[in-house]
Amino acid sequence: MNLGSPNYGQRISVVGTSGSGKTTLARQISQSLDIPHIELDALHHEPNWTEAPIDVFRKRVEQSLSANRWVVDGNYSTVRDLVWSRADTVILLDYPLPLIMKRVVWRTFRRVVRQEELWNGNRETWQTTFSRDSIILWVLQTYRKRRKEYPILFKQPEYTHLKVVHMRSPKTTQAWLSSLTA
Repeated sequence: MNLGSPNYGQRISVVGTSGSGKTTLARQISQSLDIPHIELDALHHEPNWTEAPIDVFRKRVEQSLSANRWVVDGNYSTVRDLVWSRADTVILLDYPLPLIMKRVVWRTFRRVVRQEELWNGNRETWQTTFSRDSIILWVLQTYRKRRKEYPILFKQPEYTHLKVVHMRSPKTTQAWLSSLTA
């Protein structure tokens, strides 16, 4: 499969559990195919971790998707209809929970220690890491739900036009990514 061909794979949505590597893969695809990368988290999060109002978020997403070519990452159900109706391909990162937990714990630790800015001045802190708003807790709460949800969504009539690329391991994903430029 050559996603870089002019008629296929020019509007790509990358989905999966938080911490699975959606943003990293979307950036790599963006670079490989020389197409814009849209990070839904950046459009959704206002300063101080405030969520953008749904109408504002949807408008931002619509504007970002106005180009003919893009790769977008994120799981927001409030804009899924906008993204998937325009997409031609969805890449599902469906990795084992232990791997995702290892990645999210390490990523969170790194971000807190380095005080990395994520979006609009937001940073992860030790306080949020060990709170009900913890990304680690979020992964544990949503992992099984996402694994059940996506196969059902892909069968919905409004999404049957999508080519679904189901990735079950980082090794398979990297091999697939290498094939983009081959």
